Parts: sequence; structure tokens; C-alpha cells
Amino acid sequence: MADNWNILGHEWAVDMLRQHVARGETRHAYLFSGPPGVGRRTLALRLAQALNCERPISAGEPCGLCRTCKQIDAMQHPDLSIIEPTDADLNPSPAGEIRISQIRNFQKTVILKPYQSPYRVALFLRFHEANDSASNALLKTLEEAPAHAVLILTADNPEQLLPTINSRCEILRLRPLPIEAISADLISRGVEDDRARLLAHISSGRPGFARRLVEDATVLEKREERLNDLQTLLPAPRVEKFSYAEKLAKDKDTMRQTILVWLSYWRDVLLRVAGAESPLVNVDRNMEIEFLAGRLDLSSARKVVSEHESALERMDRNVNSRLLLEVLLMDLPKV
Repeated sequence: MADNWNILGHEWAVDMLRQHVARGETRHAYLFSGPPGVGRRTLALRLAQALNCERPISAGEPCGLCRTCKQIDAMQHPDLSIIEPTDADLNPSPAGEIRISQIRNFQKTVILKPYQSPYRVALFLRFHEANDSASNALLKTLEEAPAHAVLILTADNPEQLLPTINSRCEILRLRPLPIEAISADLISRGVEDDRARLLAHISSGRPGFARRLVEDATVLEKREERLNDLQTLLPAPRVEKFSYAEKLAKDKDTMRQTILVWLSYWRDVLLRVAGAESPLVNVDRNMEIEFLAGRLDLSSARKVVSEHESALERMDRNVNSRLLLEVLLMDLPKV
């Protein structure tokens, strides 16, 4: 495997984990936190490879080519459990949650010896979306994990989890990478220079999301549509805003993704109002952002950002989606 476990950035995290494996000091539980697309899942899979590789290049350095490494990379290894948010029928869902039944099923298998590798690795994706019962159920396993098990949780932010879960995990906080690093990576993959720079900005320094933008054109199209909707909604009368809220609130995941795009836009406005030197995320919307920044004071810009952040948090508490969106739209600044 290439240097740094074939991961872009996060060298400090790779080095720490490599040393844990090489010295036989692997923790029984880890929490990898950071924004979606920053590389949490990739790092977790590389750690699983480092623990179970059949032909390691050196201690803590997986080959990436053996059958075990390939199976883990595809998330199809018999000693790798993937637990992720699901809908009520236990189908993976971006708008679902991790349920107690999933934890209980995992608890039945984790006590068994691994089938073919030294370690049984469990990857809990987006554990901040676990319900309270599931979180409490996992605590027992975290306290009494068998020696052959390594549990890896991913979450946007450790503060979203129970303090008792955090205290039982080694926490690695992954940060977005510099825009230049993302741009250079995309250029090395054949993306044209100007487009690479644009996608690097839109990704906010998240390599996984940047590559997804390259691979799936619909992600950019949806972003463009959501930002165009926002421009239309700003001067729109109440009846149009309510009609939009009624339509969008029917799909909770689409609503969440829309608010996330809007939040990134209003954060850019706030940066410009504050005179910050930080690079814009929505750099292709610079003219609009400058226009809005010229019409808002710092307090107003902060208020819009705060309201969008609050809306996302309240969605997780199953507040009435339509009412939530109506209030958010009615409170948009009049410009």
C-alpha cells in the first residue's frame, strides 16, 4: 500500500494508528469524528486492514492487495461488521437511525471468535444517528469488549454522543484539508485545473466529498438547484415560501441536504460580513454573497447561520418538518 495508507491527509492519525497496531497497543474502541466526506470511513477500513492483512509490508502497514485487504475495502469481509442507520425495515437509509435491534444482533456475533483473521472489527457508521436505546445498549459492549474485537465509531462530532461512550473510546478528530491539497488531488485524477479548484472549495476541504462531486454530476446539479431556490425564496411572498416548505418537508433527507447547502452559503455571507480571510465554500456564487454581505450587519448574518444550525438540530428531535421550514423561510433576511 502507498505511503500514509493510501489516504489523502490525516498523516498524524495514520501514524498514530500504525504505531498502535505495530506495538500491539490497539485500543478496543475508537471514535473517528469530523464532517461527512472528510475520510472517517476510509481511515476505519484502513485500520481494519492493518489489523488483519495477510501479508503486511511491515508491522501496521497493510498490503492492500491480499484477499483480506480487498474484502475489507469492499466492506464484505466475514470478520468485519458494518452497522449503519436504517429505516424501519432495517434497510440502510440516509434519513434512518441505528436501532437497538442492530446492536443486539451485533452483540451476539462479537463474542464469537473471528472466522479467519486475528481481529473481529465492527464499524458503526454515523453513530450520532443512533437512538438512545441503541447508544445505551452499546455501552455494555464497550465496557466488556472481548480481546479479539475492535470497535470503530464514526460521528460528525463527539459532543453528539453520550459522554459515557466518548470516555470509552480513543477519539481522533479529523479536520478538513487545505483547499490546495484537495485541488492538487483532483488534478492528479485528471480534473481540469479551474474545475478542480471550484470543487475543492465546494467540498470545504473534504477529500471524500470532493471525489464524489467528480464521480456524480447530480450532486453539483442538486446544489445548484438548491442555491437557485434560495435566491428565488429571499424576495418571495409568504404564500410561495409556505408552498415550498410544504413540498420540501415531504422528504426529510432532501430537506436536510437542502438546509446544509443553504447553511454553507450563509456561512460564506457571514465570513464576508466579518471581513474574514477564510476561503469561500461557494466561490462560484461570490457576486451574490458579496451583494448579501453588503446588506447585512454582523448580528443579522450570525442570526441566519444560527437559525439554520438550529433547524438541523431540531430535525434530529423529530420536530414538525413543515412548521420548522416555514419558520426558517419566514425569518430569512429581507434584501
